[in-house]
Amino acid sequence: MIWKKSLIIILIISLLMTSCGQVDIPNTSVDSSNEIEELTPVEGGEIIVPLTNLNTLNPLLTTNLYYYYFSKLIYEGLFDFDDNLNVIPKLAKDYTILNGGRTVSIELRDGIKWHDGEDFTAEDVAFTIDVIKYAKRESIYGSVIEENLGLGQAVNFNSVINTKIINNRAIEINFDKPYLNNLEILTFPIIPKHHFIAKGSNAIVKALEIDDYIPIGTGPYKFDSYEKNKTIKLSRNTDYWNGSPFIQQVIGKVLDDEKLILTAFETGQINMATTLGVDWDKYKQNSRIKVLEFISPNHEFLAFNYNNPLLSGELGLAIRKAIYYGINRQDIIHKVYLGHGTQIDIPLHPDSYLISDKAFSYGFNKEKAIEILEEAGFKDLDDDGILEGEDGKKLKLRLLTNPNNSYRRLVSDLIKEHLKDIGMKIILDFDTKYVKDYDGEEQEALWQEFITRLNRGDYDIVLMGWQSSIIPNLFPYFHSSMIDSGKNVIKFQDQELDQILTNTLINQSRDLKPDLYESLQEYMVENIPYVGLYFINKGLLVDTKIKGDLNPNFNNIYNGIENCFVKEKND
Repeated sequence: MIWKKSLIIILIISLLMTSCGQVDIPNTSVDSSNEIEELTPVEGGEIIVPLTNLNTLNPLLTTNLYYYYFSKLIYEGLFDFDDNLNVIPKLAKDYTILNGGRTVSIELRDGIKWHDGEDFTAEDVAFTIDVIKYAKRESIYGSVIEENLGLGQAVNFNSVINTKIINNRAIEINFDKPYLNNLEILTFPIIPKHHFIAKGSNAIVKALEIDDYIPIGTGPYKFDSYEKNKTIKLSRNTDYWNGSPFIQQVIGKVLDDEKLILTAFETGQINMATTLGVDWDKYKQNSRIKVLEFISPNHEFLAFNYNNPLLSGELGLAIRKAIYYGINRQDIIHKVYLGHGTQIDIPLHPDSYLISDKAFSYGFNKEKAIEILEEAGFKDLDDDGILEGEDGKKLKLRLLTNPNNSYRRLVSDLIKEHLKDIGMKIILDFDTKYVKDYDGEEQEALWQEFITRLNRGDYDIVLMGWQSSIIPNLFPYFHSSMIDSGKNVIKFQDQELDQILTNTLINQSRDLKPDLYESLQEYMVENIPYVGLYFINKGLLVDTKIKGDLNPNFNNIYNGIENCFVKEKND
Protein backbone atom coordinates (compact mmCIF):
# COMPACT_ATOMS: atom_id res chain seq x y z
CA MET A 1 0.00 0.00 0.00
CA ILE A 2 1.14 3.54 -0.73
CA TRP A 3 1.08 4.70 2.86
CA LYS A 4 3.29 1.82 4.04
CA LYS A 5 5.76 2.07 1.14
CA SER A 6 6.29 5.78 1.71
CA LEU A 7 7.21 5.17 5.34
CA ILE A 8 9.92 2.69 4.28
CA ILE A 9 11.42 5.16 1.83
CA ILE A 10 11.33 7.96 4.40
CA LEU A 11 13.14 5.78 6.85
CA ILE A 12 16.01 5.20 4.53
CA ILE A 13 16.29 9.00 3.94
CA SER A 14 16.47 6.02 14.11
CA LEU A 15 12.18 6.65 31.50
CA LEU A 16 12.63 7.55 34.90
CA MET A 17 10.83 10.76 35.83
CA THR A 18 11.46 12.84 38.89
CA SER A 19 9.04 15.11 40.71
CA CYS A 20 10.44 18.15 38.95
CA GLY A 21 9.68 16.67 35.54
CA GLN A 22 13.16 15.61 34.45
CA VAL A 23 13.77 12.30 32.69
CA ASP A 24 16.83 10.24 31.88
CA ILE A 25 17.42 8.27 28.70
CA PRO A 26 18.01 4.62 29.53
CA ASN A 27 20.56 2.42 27.84
CA THR A 28 18.21 0.71 25.42
CA SER A 29 20.67 -1.86 24.10
CA VAL A 30 19.08 -4.56 26.27
CA ASP A 31 20.23 -8.16 26.10
CA SER A 32 17.40 -10.23 27.54
CA SER A 33 19.67 -13.20 28.15
CA ASN A 34 20.54 -13.67 31.82
CA GLU A 35 23.45 -15.94 30.98
CA ILE A 36 26.89 -14.34 31.08
CA GLU A 37 29.46 -16.06 28.91
CA GLU A 38 33.12 -15.41 28.30
CA LEU A 39 34.00 -17.03 25.00
CA THR A 40 36.99 -16.88 22.72
CA PRO A 41 35.93 -15.75 19.22
CA VAL A 42 36.21 -18.44 16.58
CA GLU A 43 36.27 -18.14 12.81
CA GLY A 44 33.76 -19.81 10.54
CA GLY A 45 30.06 -20.48 10.69
CA GLU A 46 27.08 -19.11 8.85
CA ILE A 47 24.17 -16.85 9.70
CA ILE A 48 20.97 -16.21 7.77
CA VAL A 49 19.33 -12.79 7.90
CA PRO A 50 16.08 -11.53 6.36
CA LEU A 51 15.44 -9.71 3.12
CA THR A 52 12.21 -8.83 1.34
CA ASN A 53 11.60 -8.81 -2.41
CA LEU A 54 13.98 -6.27 -3.90
CA ASN A 55 14.15 -4.60 -7.27
CA THR A 56 17.91 -4.08 -7.39
CA LEU A 57 21.23 -4.78 -5.69
CA ASN A 58 22.39 -1.26 -6.56
CA PRO A 59 23.00 0.50 -3.21
CA LEU A 60 22.46 3.95 -4.72
CA LEU A 61 19.02 3.09 -6.08
CA THR A 62 17.51 0.71 -3.54
CA THR A 63 14.37 1.70 -1.68
CA ASN A 64 14.21 -1.63 0.15
CA LEU A 65 14.82 -1.17 3.86
CA TYR A 66 16.15 -4.68 4.46
CA TYR A 67 18.61 -4.44 1.58
CA TYR A 68 19.64 -0.98 2.82
CA TYR A 69 20.74 -2.65 6.07
CA PHE A 70 22.21 -5.67 4.27
CA SER A 71 24.24 -3.52 1.85
CA LYS A 72 26.11 -2.01 4.81
CA LEU A 73 27.90 -5.35 5.11
CA ILE A 74 29.26 -4.81 1.58
CA TYR A 75 29.68 -1.05 1.16
CA GLU A 76 31.15 1.79 3.19
CA GLY A 77 31.10 5.57 3.04
CA LEU A 78 33.72 8.21 3.68
CA PHE A 79 32.08 8.73 7.06
CA ASP A 80 29.74 6.83 9.33
CA PHE A 81 27.74 7.53 12.50
CA ASP A 82 28.82 6.54 15.99
CA ASP A 83 26.49 5.48 18.82
CA ASN A 84 25.69 9.15 19.52
CA LEU A 85 24.87 9.84 15.85
CA ASN A 86 27.99 11.97 15.49
CA VAL A 87 30.06 11.64 12.33
CA ILE A 88 33.25 9.58 12.42
CA PRO A 89 35.73 8.79 9.62
CA LYS A 90 35.30 5.47 7.81
CA LEU A 91 37.07 5.32 4.45
CA ALA A 92 38.31 8.79 5.25
CA LYS A 93 41.39 8.78 7.47
CA ASP A 94 41.30 12.47 8.36
CA TYR A 95 39.62 15.65 7.20
CA THR A 96 39.90 19.42 7.44
CA ILE A 97 37.13 21.94 6.86
CA LEU A 98 38.37 24.95 4.87
CA ASN A 99 37.11 27.95 2.91
CA GLY A 100 34.74 29.19 5.58
CA GLY A 101 33.01 25.83 5.86
CA ARG A 102 32.55 25.35 2.12
CA THR A 103 35.34 22.81 1.52
CA VAL A 104 35.99 19.44 3.13
CA SER A 105 39.56 18.33 2.45
CA ILE A 106 39.80 14.57 2.96
CA GLU A 107 42.76 12.24 3.34
CA LEU A 108 41.78 8.66 2.52
CA ARG A 109 42.94 5.56 4.36
CA ASP A 110 45.92 3.71 2.89
CA GLY A 111 45.85 0.14 1.68
CA ILE A 112 42.12 -0.30 1.20
CA LYS A 113 41.16 -2.77 -1.53
CA TRP A 114 37.94 -3.31 -3.38
CA HIS A 115 36.54 -6.82 -3.16
CA ASP A 116 37.96 -7.55 -6.63
CA GLY A 117 41.48 -6.65 -5.43
CA GLU A 118 41.78 -3.21 -7.02
CA ASP A 119 42.95 -0.20 -4.98
CA PHE A 120 40.41 2.19 -3.50
CA THR A 121 41.30 5.76 -4.57
CA ALA A 122 40.00 9.31 -4.68
CA GLU A 123 38.79 8.57 -8.23
CA ASP A 124 36.15 6.29 -6.74
CA VAL A 125 34.91 9.02 -4.40
CA ALA A 126 34.62 11.60 -7.16
CA PHE A 127 32.93 9.06 -9.45
CA THR A 128 30.33 8.12 -6.82
CA ILE A 129 29.45 11.77 -6.25
CA ASP A 130 29.12 12.29 -10.00
CA VAL A 131 26.80 9.29 -10.24
CA ILE A 132 24.56 10.59 -7.44
CA LYS A 133 24.49 14.05 -9.02
CA TYR A 134 23.50 12.52 -12.35
CA ALA A 135 20.78 10.40 -10.74
CA LYS A 136 19.44 13.36 -8.74
CA ARG A 137 16.31 12.33 -6.85
CA GLU A 138 16.20 8.90 -8.49
CA SER A 139 18.85 7.97 -5.93
CA ILE A 140 17.86 8.08 -2.30
CA TYR A 141 21.17 9.85 -1.68
CA GLY A 142 20.30 12.53 -4.21
CA SER A 143 17.13 13.11 -2.23
CA VAL A 144 19.20 13.31 0.96
CA ILE A 145 21.44 15.97 -0.62
CA GLU A 146 18.44 18.03 -1.69
CA GLU A 147 16.68 17.63 1.65
CA ASN A 148 19.71 18.83 3.61
CA LEU A 149 21.29 21.36 1.26
CA GLY A 150 18.24 22.79 -0.48
CA LEU A 151 16.53 24.57 2.44
CA GLY A 152 13.21 23.38 1.12
CA GLN A 153 13.98 24.16 -2.51
CA ALA A 154 15.16 22.10 -5.46
CA VAL A 155 18.95 22.20 -5.75
CA ASN A 156 21.19 22.57 -8.77
CA PHE A 157 23.18 19.36 -8.42
CA ASN A 158 25.90 20.70 -10.71
CA SER A 159 26.73 23.56 -8.35
CA VAL A 160 25.72 22.48 -4.86
CA ILE A 161 28.52 19.88 -4.54
CA ASN A 162 31.68 19.31 -6.59
CA THR A 163 35.00 17.51 -6.21
CA LYS A 164 38.67 18.17 -6.83
CA ILE A 165 41.05 15.22 -6.81
CA ILE A 166 44.41 16.15 -5.26
CA ASN A 167 46.00 12.71 -5.62
CA ASN A 168 45.02 9.07 -5.17
CA ARG A 169 44.75 9.54 -1.40
CA ALA A 170 43.37 13.08 -1.18
CA ILE A 171 40.25 14.82 -2.43
CA GLU A 172 38.49 18.11 -1.82
CA ILE A 173 34.70 18.21 -1.75
CA ASN A 174 33.36 21.70 -2.36
CA PHE A 175 29.91 22.94 -1.43
CA ASP A 176 28.23 26.15 -2.54
CA LYS A 177 27.50 27.14 1.09
CA PRO A 178 28.93 26.29 4.53
CA TYR A 179 26.49 23.50 5.34
CA LEU A 180 26.62 22.10 8.86
CA ASN A 181 25.52 18.69 7.57
CA ASN A 182 28.37 18.51 5.07
CA LEU A 183 30.02 15.48 6.70
CA GLU A 184 26.69 13.77 7.33
CA ILE A 185 25.96 13.99 3.60
CA LEU A 186 29.19 12.08 2.89
CA THR A 187 28.00 8.82 4.48
CA PHE A 188 26.66 7.42 1.19
CA PRO A 189 28.21 4.14 -0.06
CA ILE A 190 31.24 4.53 -2.33
CA ILE A 191 31.20 2.44 -5.52
CA PRO A 192 34.22 1.37 -7.67
CA LYS A 193 34.84 3.50 -10.75
CA HIS A 194 37.07 0.92 -12.45
CA HIS A 195 34.29 -1.68 -12.45
CA PHE A 196 31.96 0.52 -14.47
CA ILE A 197 34.69 1.93 -16.73
CA ALA A 198 35.44 -1.66 -17.74
CA LYS A 199 31.87 -2.06 -18.97
CA GLY A 200 32.45 0.38 -21.80
CA SER A 201 31.22 3.87 -22.60
CA ASN A 202 29.18 6.02 -20.22
CA ALA A 203 30.27 4.54 -16.91
CA ILE A 204 27.90 6.79 -14.95
CA VAL A 205 24.87 5.33 -16.71
CA LYS A 206 26.25 1.83 -16.15
CA ALA A 207 26.58 2.60 -12.45
CA LEU A 208 22.86 3.34 -12.31
CA GLU A 209 21.73 0.05 -13.77
CA ILE A 210 19.07 -1.78 -11.83
CA ASP A 211 19.26 -5.26 -13.32
CA ASP A 212 22.21 -7.66 -13.20
CA TYR A 213 24.07 -5.43 -10.75
CA ILE A 214 27.15 -6.99 -9.16
CA PRO A 215 27.92 -5.44 -5.75
CA ILE A 216 31.60 -4.66 -5.21
CA GLY A 217 32.49 -2.77 -2.06
CA THR A 218 35.20 -2.32 0.55
CA GLY A 219 33.22 -3.64 3.53
CA PRO A 220 33.67 -6.65 5.81
CA TYR A 221 31.67 -8.97 3.54
CA LYS A 222 31.90 -9.51 -0.20
CA PHE A 223 29.25 -10.61 -2.65
CA ASP A 224 29.25 -14.25 -3.79
CA SER A 225 25.95 -14.90 -5.54
CA TYR A 226 22.34 -13.87 -5.96
CA GLU A 227 19.44 -16.19 -6.75
CA LYS A 228 16.67 -13.76 -7.64
CA ASN A 229 14.01 -13.41 -4.95
CA LYS A 230 15.56 -16.31 -3.03
CA THR A 231 19.00 -15.64 -1.53
CA ILE A 232 22.03 -13.36 -1.56
CA LYS A 233 25.24 -14.98 -0.34
CA LEU A 234 28.17 -13.08 1.13
CA SER A 235 31.52 -14.35 2.40
CA ARG A 236 33.90 -12.68 4.79
CA ASN A 237 36.47 -10.28 3.38
CA THR A 238 39.73 -11.67 4.72
CA ASP A 239 41.53 -8.56 3.44
CA TYR A 240 39.20 -6.14 5.22
CA TRP A 241 41.13 -3.03 6.27
CA ASN A 242 39.61 -3.06 9.76
CA GLY A 243 40.30 -6.73 10.47
CA SER A 244 38.78 -9.85 8.95
CA PRO A 245 35.36 -10.69 10.41
CA PHE A 246 34.88 -14.00 12.24
CA ILE A 247 31.65 -15.25 10.64
CA GLN A 248 32.45 -16.98 7.36
CA GLN A 249 29.18 -16.54 5.49
CA VAL A 250 26.13 -14.28 5.69
CA ILE A 251 23.10 -15.34 3.69
CA GLY A 252 20.22 -13.00 2.99
CA LYS A 253 17.00 -15.00 2.66
CA VAL A 254 14.21 -13.31 0.71
CA LEU A 255 10.77 -13.53 2.34
CA ASP A 256 7.50 -11.95 1.27
CA ASP A 257 6.82 -9.70 4.24
CA GLU A 258 7.64 -8.90 7.87
CA LYS A 259 5.15 -11.42 9.26
CA LEU A 260 6.83 -14.22 7.34
CA ILE A 261 10.21 -12.94 8.51
CA LEU A 262 9.09 -13.26 12.12
CA THR A 263 7.68 -16.73 11.48
CA ALA A 264 10.93 -17.76 9.80
CA PHE A 265 12.88 -16.59 12.83
CA GLU A 266 10.61 -18.33 15.31
CA THR A 267 10.96 -21.60 13.39
CA GLY A 268 14.75 -21.32 13.13
CA GLN A 269 14.98 -20.65 9.39
CA ILE A 270 16.79 -17.33 9.93
CA ASN A 271 18.95 -16.04 12.77
CA MET A 272 17.79 -12.44 13.13
CA ALA A 273 14.55 -10.49 12.79
CA THR A 274 13.24 -7.12 13.87
CA THR A 275 10.20 -7.20 16.11
CA LEU A 276 6.67 -6.44 15.03
CA GLY A 277 4.68 -4.53 17.61
CA VAL A 278 5.92 -4.20 21.18
CA ASP A 279 5.17 -7.55 22.82
CA TRP A 280 8.62 -9.03 22.39
CA ASP A 281 9.09 -9.71 26.11
CA LYS A 282 7.43 -13.06 25.39
CA TYR A 283 10.71 -14.18 23.83
CA LYS A 284 12.69 -13.74 27.04
CA GLN A 285 11.84 -17.23 28.23
CA ASN A 286 13.23 -18.79 25.06
CA SER A 287 16.88 -19.78 25.51
CA ARG A 288 17.45 -19.64 21.73
CA ILE A 289 16.54 -15.96 21.55
CA LYS A 290 18.00 -12.76 22.89
CA VAL A 291 16.43 -9.36 22.32
CA LEU A 292 18.52 -6.26 21.65
CA GLU A 293 16.39 -3.16 22.16
CA PHE A 294 17.11 0.14 20.42
CA ILE A 295 15.34 3.44 19.84
CA SER A 296 13.61 3.53 16.46
CA PRO A 297 13.26 6.73 14.38
CA ASN A 298 9.48 6.71 15.00
CA HIS A 299 8.56 9.87 16.88
CA GLU A 300 5.01 10.49 18.15
CA PHE A 301 3.68 13.97 18.86
CA LEU A 302 0.65 16.27 19.10
CA ALA A 303 0.16 19.10 16.61
CA PHE A 304 -2.32 21.94 16.96
CA ASN A 305 -4.66 23.92 14.74
CA TYR A 306 -3.51 27.50 15.22
CA ASN A 307 -6.66 28.82 13.56
CA ASN A 308 -8.48 27.86 16.76
CA PRO A 309 -8.28 30.90 19.12
CA LEU A 310 -7.98 28.53 22.08
CA LEU A 311 -4.68 27.24 20.71
CA SER A 312 -3.04 30.44 19.46
CA GLY A 313 -1.51 33.47 21.14
CA GLU A 314 -0.70 33.63 24.85
CA LEU A 315 -3.83 31.66 25.75
CA GLY A 316 -2.87 28.91 23.33
CA LEU A 317 0.65 28.74 24.75
CA ALA A 318 -0.78 28.26 28.25
CA ILE A 319 -3.10 25.49 27.07
CA ARG A 320 -0.31 23.73 25.17
CA LYS A 321 1.93 23.93 28.23
CA ALA A 322 -0.85 22.52 30.41
CA ILE A 323 -1.26 19.65 27.95
CA TYR A 324 2.48 18.92 28.22
CA TYR A 325 2.24 18.68 32.00
CA GLY A 326 -1.16 16.99 31.98
CA ILE A 327 -0.30 13.96 29.85
CA ASN A 328 1.34 11.11 31.73
CA ARG A 329 3.66 9.87 29.01
CA GLN A 330 5.17 7.16 31.17
CA ASP A 331 1.67 5.78 31.72
CA ILE A 332 1.19 5.69 27.94
CA ILE A 333 4.60 4.10 27.31
CA HIS A 334 3.95 1.34 29.84
CA LYS A 335 0.29 0.64 29.06
CA VAL A 336 0.38 0.92 25.27
CA TYR A 337 4.00 0.17 24.37
CA LEU A 338 4.71 -2.20 27.27
CA GLY A 339 7.59 0.01 28.39
CA HIS A 340 9.25 0.10 24.98
CA GLY A 341 9.38 3.83 24.41
CA THR A 342 11.69 6.74 25.19
CA GLN A 343 10.18 9.98 26.46
CA ILE A 344 11.53 13.23 25.04
CA ASP A 345 10.08 16.68 24.36
CA ILE A 346 11.65 17.36 20.97
CA PRO A 347 11.93 15.54 17.62
CA LEU A 348 15.69 14.97 17.76
CA HIS A 349 16.58 11.33 18.16
CA PRO A 350 17.32 10.59 21.84
CA ASP A 351 20.67 8.97 20.96
CA SER A 352 21.94 12.20 19.37
CA TYR A 353 24.94 14.04 20.76
CA LEU A 354 22.99 17.24 20.02
CA ILE A 355 20.45 16.57 22.76
CA SER A 356 20.58 19.05 25.64
CA ASP A 357 18.85 19.12 29.03
CA LYS A 358 16.15 21.29 27.43
CA ALA A 359 14.84 18.19 25.67
CA PHE A 360 13.53 16.92 29.01
CA SER A 361 11.81 20.03 30.34
CA TYR A 362 8.33 18.62 30.87
CA GLY A 363 7.25 15.71 33.00
CA PHE A 364 3.84 14.66 34.25
CA ASN A 365 2.64 17.22 36.82
CA LYS A 366 -1.14 17.37 37.18
CA GLU A 367 -1.05 20.14 39.78
CA LYS A 368 1.19 22.32 37.60
CA ALA A 369 -1.13 21.83 34.62
CA ILE A 370 -4.20 22.89 36.63
CA GLU A 371 -2.32 25.90 38.01
CA ILE A 372 -1.38 27.05 34.49
CA LEU A 373 -5.00 26.81 33.32
CA GLU A 374 -6.30 28.69 36.35
CA GLU A 375 -3.76 31.46 35.78
CA ALA A 376 -5.01 31.63 32.18
CA GLY A 377 -8.52 32.38 33.47
CA PHE A 378 -10.15 28.95 33.42
CA LYS A 379 -12.47 27.87 36.23
CA ASP A 380 -14.95 25.06 36.79
CA LEU A 381 -18.05 27.22 37.10
CA ASP A 382 -20.62 24.42 37.29
CA ASP A 383 -18.61 21.77 39.16
CA ASP A 384 -18.83 19.23 36.32
CA GLY A 385 -15.08 18.68 36.19
CA ILE A 386 -14.63 20.60 32.92
CA LEU A 387 -13.17 24.09 33.02
CA GLU A 388 -14.80 27.14 31.49
CA GLY A 389 -13.00 30.14 30.08
CA GLU A 390 -13.69 33.77 30.87
CA ASP A 391 -16.28 33.70 28.07
CA GLY A 392 -18.12 30.88 29.83
CA LYS A 393 -17.33 28.31 27.13
CA LYS A 394 -16.14 24.82 28.00
CA LEU A 395 -12.48 23.96 27.48
CA LYS A 396 -13.29 21.42 24.80
CA LEU A 397 -11.00 20.23 21.97
CA ARG A 398 -11.29 17.65 19.18
CA LEU A 399 -8.52 15.08 18.83
CA LEU A 400 -7.85 13.54 15.41
CA THR A 401 -5.65 10.57 14.55
CA ASN A 402 -5.51 7.90 11.86
CA PRO A 403 -7.79 5.14 13.20
CA ASN A 404 -5.98 2.32 11.39
CA ASN A 405 -3.09 2.79 13.83
CA SER A 406 -4.12 0.68 16.81
CA TYR A 407 -1.48 2.18 19.09
CA ARG A 408 -2.63 5.74 18.44
CA ARG A 409 -6.23 4.77 19.15
CA LEU A 410 -5.18 3.46 22.56
CA VAL A 411 -2.98 6.50 23.18
CA SER A 412 -5.90 8.78 22.29
CA ASP A 413 -8.05 7.10 24.95
CA LEU A 414 -5.36 7.67 27.58
CA ILE A 415 -4.79 11.29 26.53
CA LYS A 416 -8.54 11.86 26.88
CA GLU A 417 -8.42 10.43 30.42
CA HIS A 418 -5.31 12.35 31.44
CA LEU A 419 -6.58 15.71 30.20
CA LYS A 420 -10.00 15.18 31.75
CA ASP A 421 -8.20 15.06 35.09
CA ILE A 422 -6.96 18.64 34.54
CA GLY A 423 -10.34 19.95 33.36
CA MET A 424 -10.17 19.51 29.58
CA LYS A 425 -12.80 17.70 27.57
CA ILE A 426 -11.24 15.84 24.66
CA ILE A 427 -13.54 14.60 21.91
CA LEU A 428 -12.11 11.69 19.91
CA ASP A 429 -12.94 12.89 16.42
CA PHE A 430 -12.23 9.77 14.35
CA ASP A 431 -13.69 6.33 13.68
CA THR A 432 -13.32 4.69 17.10
CA LYS A 433 -15.06 1.54 15.81
CA TYR A 434 -12.24 0.72 13.43
CA VAL A 435 -11.98 -2.98 12.59
CA LYS A 436 -8.43 -4.27 12.15
CA ASP A 437 -9.53 -6.71 9.46
CA TYR A 438 -10.35 -3.94 6.99
CA ASP A 439 -8.95 -4.84 3.57
CA GLY A 440 -6.26 -2.86 1.76
CA GLU A 441 -8.67 -0.54 -0.03
CA GLU A 442 -10.49 0.30 3.21
CA GLN A 443 -7.16 0.94 4.95
CA GLU A 444 -6.07 3.22 2.13
CA ALA A 445 -9.39 5.09 2.24
CA LEU A 446 -9.02 5.69 5.98
CA TRP A 447 -5.49 6.97 5.47
CA GLN A 448 -6.52 9.31 2.68
CA GLU A 449 -9.41 10.64 4.75
CA PHE A 450 -6.98 11.38 7.57
CA ILE A 451 -4.57 13.18 5.22
CA THR A 452 -7.43 15.21 3.72
CA ARG A 453 -8.62 16.36 7.13
CA LEU A 454 -5.06 17.13 8.16
CA ASN A 455 -4.42 19.27 5.09
CA ARG A 456 -7.63 21.26 5.42
CA GLY A 457 -7.16 21.80 9.16
CA ASP A 458 -10.23 19.85 10.24
CA TYR A 459 -9.04 19.20 13.79
CA ASP A 460 -8.06 20.96 17.00
CA ILE A 461 -5.33 18.54 18.04
CA VAL A 462 -3.86 15.76 15.94
CA LEU A 463 -1.92 12.77 17.23
CA MET A 464 0.54 11.63 14.60
CA GLY A 465 4.17 10.73 14.03
CA TRP A 466 7.08 10.99 11.68
CA GLN A 467 10.32 9.13 11.16
CA SER A 468 13.39 11.13 12.05
CA SER A 469 16.43 11.06 9.80
CA ILE A 470 19.89 9.96 10.85
CA ILE A 471 20.95 13.42 9.62
CA PRO A 472 19.67 16.14 11.98
CA ASN A 473 17.40 18.51 10.08
CA LEU A 474 14.15 19.95 11.46
CA PHE A 475 13.87 22.62 8.76
CA PRO A 476 11.28 20.74 6.63
CA TYR A 477 8.99 20.13 9.61
CA PHE A 478 8.93 23.55 11.26
CA HIS A 479 10.07 26.27 8.83
CA SER A 480 7.21 28.47 7.63
CA SER A 481 8.37 28.19 4.00
CA MET A 482 7.50 24.48 4.12
CA ILE A 483 3.81 24.94 4.96
CA ASP A 484 2.59 25.15 1.37
CA SER A 485 4.61 22.07 0.38
CA GLY A 486 2.77 20.06 3.01
CA LYS A 487 5.88 18.96 4.90
CA ASN A 488 5.26 21.42 7.73
CA VAL A 489 1.96 19.83 8.71
CA ILE A 490 2.10 21.63 12.05
CA LYS A 491 1.72 24.98 10.24
CA PHE A 492 3.38 26.88 13.07
CA GLN A 493 4.86 30.17 11.82
CA ASP A 494 7.43 32.35 13.52
CA GLN A 495 10.32 34.31 12.02
CA GLU A 496 12.51 33.69 15.05
CA LEU A 497 12.10 29.92 14.66
CA ASP A 498 12.75 30.23 10.91
CA GLN A 499 16.09 31.92 11.60
CA ILE A 500 17.08 29.39 14.26
CA LEU A 501 16.31 26.53 11.87
CA THR A 502 18.37 28.11 9.11
CA ASN A 503 21.26 28.60 11.53
CA THR A 504 21.28 24.87 12.33
CA LEU A 505 21.91 24.11 8.66
CA ILE A 506 24.23 26.88 7.46
CA ASN A 507 27.17 28.08 9.54
CA GLN A 508 30.91 28.38 9.03
CA SER A 509 31.82 26.37 12.13
CA ARG A 510 30.74 22.80 12.93
CA ASP A 511 31.94 23.43 16.47
CA LEU A 512 28.88 25.64 16.97
CA LYS A 513 26.44 22.89 16.02
CA PRO A 514 25.63 21.73 19.60
CA ASP A 515 25.07 25.33 20.71
CA LEU A 516 22.82 26.05 17.75
CA TYR A 517 20.74 22.97 18.47
CA GLU A 518 20.55 23.90 22.13
CA SER A 519 19.06 27.24 21.05
CA LEU A 520 16.54 25.37 18.92
CA GLN A 521 15.58 23.08 21.80
CA GLU A 522 15.24 26.05 24.15
CA TYR A 523 12.92 27.78 21.68
CA MET A 524 10.78 24.68 21.23
CA VAL A 525 10.18 23.99 24.91
CA GLU A 526 9.46 27.65 25.62
CA ASN A 527 7.16 28.31 22.64
CA ILE A 528 5.77 24.79 22.20
CA PRO A 529 5.03 24.70 18.45
CA TYR A 530 4.05 21.10 19.09
CA VAL A 531 4.01 18.63 21.99
CA GLY A 532 6.63 15.92 21.60
CA LEU A 533 5.64 12.67 23.28
CA TYR A 534 8.21 9.90 22.80
CA PHE A 535 10.16 7.75 20.38
CA ILE A 536 9.03 4.14 19.98
CA ASN A 537 11.64 1.47 20.69
CA LYS A 538 12.26 -1.57 18.49
CA GLY A 539 13.84 -4.93 19.20
CA LEU A 540 16.24 -7.05 17.19
CA LEU A 541 15.66 -10.75 17.82
CA VAL A 542 18.96 -12.62 17.65
CA ASP A 543 19.72 -16.33 17.72
CA THR A 544 21.88 -16.95 20.78
CA LYS A 545 24.36 -18.91 18.67
CA ILE A 546 25.57 -15.47 17.53
CA LYS A 547 28.02 -14.23 20.15
CA GLY A 548 29.76 -10.88 20.50
CA ASP A 549 28.98 -7.19 20.70
CA LEU A 550 26.19 -6.71 18.20
CA ASN A 551 24.92 -3.17 18.75
CA PRO A 552 21.91 -2.46 16.50
CA ASN A 553 20.59 1.01 15.86
CA PHE A 554 17.92 2.39 13.58
CA ASN A 555 20.45 3.20 10.86
CA ASN A 556 22.21 -0.17 10.91
CA ILE A 557 20.71 -3.19 12.63
CA TYR A 558 23.89 -5.16 11.87
CA ASN A 559 26.18 -2.67 13.57
CA GLY A 560 29.10 -4.61 15.05
CA ILE A 561 28.43 -7.87 13.18
CA GLU A 562 32.06 -7.96 11.97
CA ASN A 563 33.09 -8.50 15.61
CA CYS A 564 30.59 -11.30 16.24
CA PHE A 565 31.09 -15.03 15.86
CA VAL A 566 29.03 -18.21 15.76
CA LYS A 567 29.08 -20.85 18.46
CA GLU A 568 26.78 -23.80 17.89
CA LYS A 569 25.37 -25.59 20.93
CA ASN A 570 27.48 -28.69 20.28
CA ASP A 571 30.73 -26.71 19.91
